[in-house]
Amino acid sequence: MITGTTAGGTAELDSGTRQLTRVLVLFSLSGRLDPRGPSLGSLVDRFDFGRFALHLKSSGAVLPVPVLVQDVTPGELGLPHGHRGLALASAELAVLVTPRGDITLILDCAFAGRTAPDALAAWLADTCFDRDLITLGDRPLLDVLSRRLAAREPLAFGQNVHQLVFPGGELREELLGVDAARQSVVLNQIVYRGRTATSEPPHLRAHGATLSAHGRGVSVHVGWAEHVENGLILVAIGMVSALAVLQRTRLAAFETMRANEQASASSPYEIRSLISQLSAGVNELQLDLAFGVEAYVDSLLIPEMVMEAFQSSLRDALGIRESLDNSARMVERLTSVISARSAALDAELSERDDRRDRTVSVLVAVATLIALPPTLLLAFFGANATTVNPHRSVFDARYLPAYLLAWVPFLVLAVIGYVRIIRTGRRSGPLLTPAAPVPAQRPPSGG
Repeated sequence: MITGTTAGGTAELDSGTRQLTRVLVLFSLSGRLDPRGPSLGSLVDRFDFGRFALHLKSSGAVLPVPVLVQDVTPGELGLPHGHRGLALASAELAVLVTPRGDITLILDCAFAGRTAPDALAAWLADTCFDRDLITLGDRPLLDVLSRRLAAREPLAFGQNVHQLVFPGGELREELLGVDAARQSVVLNQIVYRGRTATSEPPHLRAHGATLSAHGRGVSVHVGWAEHVENGLILVAIGMVSALAVLQRTRLAAFETMRANEQASASSPYEIRSLISQLSAGVNELQLDLAFGVEAYVDSLLIPEMVMEAFQSSLRDALGIRESLDNSARMVERLTSVISARSAALDAELSERDDRRDRTVSVLVAVATLIALPPTLLLAFFGANATTVNPHRSVFDARYLPAYLLAWVPFLVLAVIGYVRIIRTGRRSGPLLTPAAPVPAQRPPSGG
């Protein structure tokens, strides 16, 4: 969406002129960094947000923090096809980490002289589609950053890129001019990175003061002051980070589902350990959705009309709201499946305990009955009878039949009881077996 304002009033404070074209590229990076590690202060302390700073200070705990900010000599930054004839005046690298540890890399460049739309479109295409080939000095960019950040795992580019263009000089005048046809051509060329577009990017006429237009991967903002530019950048950072978290959450949800289907265990300890691991994974997914996505997709961070308009339009273009709802439902269903499995385990263990208790009760009752022969045997030895020779030991072989009569039933009972208890525990086989795959349903015939 484009927001257009005329000069005067509050909008005049937010508008400004720019001599150099500024291009800022946001890359989502895979992996995570510890947000509790050394940082360079807050975003508000390092970047100018003007009148938006008060809102951001109150939301400091939610914002990403810079862990690396470095000026780069223009000659050090290498692209696979060079800079397409553009004069790179300055470049800066910044790495931001959210409270959940998600990483966003920022490449902030300024170009001197005339910035031709076709050359700029080619430069944008190179930094997007060939980002793995970007170098710093003579080494790949992410190798250098991994070493400087002491990352546990090598950093890698994620799927998401968003590029913000803040035209200056002649390009600014061309986009704010009265020639609407030329403006439309230039916007399409930049927003779609020089590719043929079937429709114009969402925008409104700017009336010569300010202009904002965007697609999924590129946004163009003309005539805004620097603090507004930084606010728009922060909105885009939130969207890129949220989209990366959504994609990671979706993959993690599928992995959790697969682990649940393929799990097999035979002891209650193994099953409880599995359920605990699955529950912990689902809890992490819920935290990611809450604090890695929902925290950045509403207007609470910067409740200003300009920011809300850009955020709402970009969020709709990226489909974040619908993806968030679908992912949340997936996680809820995973939670239900794990809860059902836990309940089934409790029921199975309760039934097994009941069978074991019944077996023990029967054994105790039978033992009580069998205790009668030993009692009679003891009474026999204690009696003053002629069959009991006082000169023979009670262990004499003569009394062996009496001992067999008394103790063999006990031994048989003990063996039978042990076998019954073991069979009771294994009566229903393994307590947890891999889930059977759902058979594919034949599509209905017809058109």
